[in-house]
Amino acid sequence: MEYAEISAEDNTSTVKQFVLLGFSDLPNLQGFLFGMFFIVYLIILIGNSFIIVITRIDPALQKPMYFFLANFSSLEICYVSVTLPRILYNIGTQNRNISKLACATQTCFFLMLGATECFLLAVMSYDRYVAICNPLHYPLVMNPTKCTQLAAGSWLGGIPVQIGQTCQIFSLHFCSSNQINHFFCDLPPILKLACGDTSVNELSVYLVAILFAAVPFMLILASYTKIIATILRLPTATGRAKAFSTCSSHLLVVFLFFGSATVTYLRPKSTHSPGTDKLLSLLYTIVTPMFNPLIYSLRNKDVIAALRKLLLTK
Repeated sequence: MEYAEISAEDNTSTVKQFVLLGFSDLPNLQGFLFGMFFIVYLIILIGNSFIIVITRIDPALQKPMYFFLANFSSLEICYVSVTLPRILYNIGTQNRNISKLACATQTCFFLMLGATECFLLAVMSYDRYVAICNPLHYPLVMNPTKCTQLAAGSWLGGIPVQIGQTCQIFSLHFCSSNQINHFFCDLPPILKLACGDTSVNELSVYLVAILFAAVPFMLILASYTKIIATILRLPTATGRAKAFSTCSSHLLVVFLFFGSATVTYLRPKSTHSPGTDKLLSLLYTIVTPMFNPLIYSLRNKDVIAALRKLLLTK
């Protein structure tokens, strides 16, 4: 299929659409990729929906930890729905054109939900910190009102900045090409297409990444430093094992998400390569949301008990 492409000689103001190249360099695997991404999308929808339902209907899971886990699962469904349906459409129809407005909209929602994920992971670590380091004050500190405020702040906190950053990036002129060598509209490959000096825009991306990714990550590390120190002081091995089990799942998700996302957004533009960017993006946009239900359910005795109860009732 022929894509609508511009050349360097074209007027930069006429760029009305981009081309998402995605996995077009693998023509013999298009059917396999469509089937794989479709199955992965179903797994993510079913797995995370299961966590949302079970945390709502089981009385034993009416705790702040599971309230935030339900929010996290809802977020993962939204997060992958920004990118995966478009990937499936592009592969299924072989029409990889995307309007500038649609591209900007996808970027904006992706960034807003990415910021929400960073904040929510930090809130979940704070919840574990209070539960383990200050157990007597836990019901008072993590009351329903406080939990709702923390969740709402996580969902809404990144919206103004990410809308502003999206407008700033898409107000640039694009003159070298309109082909985005990625499977969705992400900032690093879009900046590569911009004309002239984009150092100010790159600096803006770094500053926002530090604010929304590095700062929450440092807070998470600080929380878990105190948590681990507290756990090691527990008198019994059983108590230490139980405390570690409630934190290990969250830590695994934190390192999967922050590790791949940080490398993507905090590298200089000159060091970005399409293959590496796609691989890293797959990790934090698709692979992590797919494994989250498994990580949180198989490693959590309360969730396993609730699942058994649900199945036995049925």
